[in-house]
Amino acid sequence: TVWVPLRRTRTERRTPTPAPPTQPPPSPSCTTMSAEWLLGWSWSLDGLRDCIAAGIQSFRDCDASALAAVACLLLLFLWYCYHVGREQPRAYATVNALMQSAEANGVQNGFAYCHSAECVRCGHHDGLNQKLYHNLQEYAKRYSWSGMGRIHKGIREQGRYLNSRPSIQKPEVFFLPDLPTAPYFSRDAQKHDVEVLERNFQTILCEFETLYKAFSNCSLPQGWKMNSTPSGEWFTFYLVNQGMCVPRNCRRCPRTYRLLGSLRTCIGNNVFGNACISVLSPGTVIAEHYGPTNIRIRCHLGLKTPSNCELVVGGEPQCWAEGRCLLFDDSFLHTAFHEGKPSEGPRVVFMVDLWHPNVAAAERQALDFIFAPGR
Repeated sequence: TVWVPLRRTRTERRTPTPAPPTQPPPSPSCTTMSAEWLLGWSWSLDGLRDCIAAGIQSFRDCDASALAAVACLLLLFLWYCYHVGREQPRAYATVNALMQSAEANGVQNGFAYCHSAECVRCGHHDGLNQKLYHNLQEYAKRYSWSGMGRIHKGIREQGRYLNSRPSIQKPEVFFLPDLPTAPYFSRDAQKHDVEVLERNFQTILCEFETLYKAFSNCSLPQGWKMNSTPSGEWFTFYLVNQGMCVPRNCRRCPRTYRLLGSLRTCIGNNVFGNACISVLSPGTVIAEHYGPTNIRIRCHLGLKTPSNCELVVGGEPQCWAEGRCLLFDDSFLHTAFHEGKPSEGPRVVFMVDLWHPNVAAAERQALDFIFAPGR
């Protein structure tokens, strides 16, 4: 005879044993059922079935407020996932954000900005990097992606470049990576244009002297612009201002304006190109500031250079000389001052922006398209 133990039926396992009639049946709770579930765990199939049944029963017996709390948390989680999915990716740091971080009473980096909507450096250009990338894509569709590697890299990672640059060189609008950096450049960097400007030194000087005679009749003659400085007076007379010709001023300096057309590397078709006469009166100090980009080098042709006048770029001082060109990268922190005697007269240079010698021809064409005035 074989003795076989009787197995409880499924109904018997699910039905709890009734308590004595003198005591009310205890109200099962999630905690009690969970503890029983852990103690009664079995690796057999029957044990797994019992655990599932116990879990379902415990869920049924849980308090309604607990279920409501779980439902609310689930809804909040679903709402958060939906909100994150719809959110647009953040843009890189814009020109506006970079400049406002150092703004104090209208002076940033020690340099007073004009806050003009048309100014590439002072205007508020939210979403600048998306706009630049759109312009690059448009250029590539019309022409080619060939040779656009550095520009594409620069636009894609512009925020990181501008924020991680050392304080000695921080262009405020656009940084083109992998360009050789130095505060000053030798005359051979743009030899042809330097020689053209120096050969025409007397022509430019004569037209300046004709213009400057108007200062005896009024404080600020037509066409001249006064710039903010901590001390003294700084005047500029623009022939080309941020890639835009100033016709009235060009008509007053026709030979100098025609001279710009004979320069091979003059930036004249994008917002980083300028050509002007710059005048510092004695006792003037231009506060330290950065230029907007490193794709250009700034050329100063000395017209009048009294003693005790100096240009400091990246902490390195240099002096102007009459009839000679001085090339420097204005994306480095730089300043200029005239500490000469009033009797010596102003310091005067003819300033023109030339392409950085390591920017390739294809890149120049693309940058002219991307940074075209008004684009």
